[in-house]
Amino acid sequence: MKKLLPLIAMLSLFSSIFGAEVSTLTPAEAARLVAEGKAVLIDVREPSEWADTGVAAPAVLLPKSEFDEGQIGDWKAFLAQVGDKQIITYCRSGKRSGVVAQALAAQGHKVANAGGFKGWQEAGLPVRKVTEPAK
Repeated sequence: MKKLLPLIAMLSLFSSIFGAEVSTLTPAEAARLVAEGKAVLIDVREPSEWADTGVAAPAVLLPKSEFDEGQIGDWKAFLAQVGDKQIITYCRSGKRSGVVAQALAAQGHKVANAGGFKGWQEAGLPVRKVTEPAK
């Protein structure tokens, strides 16, 4: 048993670092938290996707590609000013937003994943059009 204790401690540490807690929210729950001023909704898709489908009306647009490149562009400024608000991510299907949410949680942010944009639309929540910025 004594030989297992260091292994258990190491696994616990690994879990706490790499398995940071990310809850899953429905689009309606996410919309409510944003409306109450308790959270910020982030669309992590890419600009061409925003232009093709539109975005959730209250969403801040921060592409995953810029997050992956060291939190460049608007990510750095956003994370510096988000304060204690919960960060809620979404993408097309929920996969990319889950990856970003997990990374943000590991950095100590309070994070949730709201899944995909289609769920937001199907819930009848407000959307807005976005034009792709000129390159």
